[in-house]
Amino acid sequence: MKIKPVPDYTALFKKRYLGAYLLVLIIVVFGFFFRLDYYIVKPSRAVELKQLIEVQDADSDDLGSFYLVTVSQQSAVPFSFIYGLLHPYIDIKPASSVIPENMDEEEYRNLLVENMAESRLMAQVVALRRAGYEIDVISEGIEVAGFLEDAPAETFLMEGDRLLEVDDTIVVLASEVPIIVQNRQVGDTVHLKLLRNHRLIELDIPTGSNPEDPELPFLGIYIRTLPWQADIPITIDMDTGRISGPSAGMMFTLEILNQLVDEDLTAGQRIAGTGTIDFAGNIGRIGGVAQKVVAAERTGADYFLVPEGNYELAQKTARKIDVVSVNSLDDALNFLSTIQEKE
Repeated sequence: MKIKPVPDYTALFKKRYLGAYLLVLIIVVFGFFFRLDYYIVKPSRAVELKQLIEVQDADSDDLGSFYLVTVSQQSAVPFSFIYGLLHPYIDIKPASSVIPENMDEEEYRNLLVENMAESRLMAQVVALRRAGYEIDVISEGIEVAGFLEDAPAETFLMEGDRLLEVDDTIVVLASEVPIIVQNRQVGDTVHLKLLRNHRLIELDIPTGSNPEDPELPFLGIYIRTLPWQADIPITIDMDTGRISGPSAGMMFTLEILNQLVDEDLTAGQRIAGTGTIDFAGNIGRIGGVAQKVVAAERTGADYFLVPEGNYELAQKTARKIDVVSVNSLDDALNFLSTIQEKE
């Protein structure tokens, strides 16, 4: 009589347990570390500007605060992609709509850092001029740095082209160009005057529909300001840390101006906002407005200043904050004067 050996259930259990463990490990590693060809954009934080900006001999009696608001933009992995699909305030964007095809991520981030540096200096010039100072600006021009996927301008422009005029308006800084283009309708042409290989060229380029906002015209180009400088007569320290991009221009301007003048522009309120600004004080539309509204509400801000072109989405997103549409620095200051009168 043969006796069958008793199976080693402990060893079988260990093998199955090990297999399950490895499967879970593979899923976790894939879910958290495998980068997809997408970016997720989510609310980040609101930053009190008086903590970042210090103007020489500033008026320090202001009771309220201005805030810039930020978004977090990260490469998507499977888990964050799924979470973004389910979350009402997270956007998912194809990488091709974020980073030009000829740039890597580091070059793109460096471009955003350049945009922030330009935004800081632009705000100083605009605020000081509003306060009565005469400021001279010298620039080497604006250079085409790259194109987004299916960019309307890609068949007309080349990397390295230097833009001189947009719709017969002389442009000095990169942040001025989208503000001018956004005054058009989708499909309208934009007249550009530029230098290419030392030759003066004039082109009429049709605008396309911005992937982030189908009603917003754009050329699909990334541009950078070549070296420029402004004669700033007083010391203005701006410590923006790792914050990048051009969209805080309006709020920088308001904070600097608030420190320059005697009255309290905030009227004791907490005022958040977003929008680019140009030398004429025009306010330009930005991306990520829904996420910025959420960030502003989380910090308890009373008002949110937003470019007119972003107003509809901002108003739709807001739950408790008062959203105010502005087209220019004058609009923002006029609104602030109304809340000062209420105090």
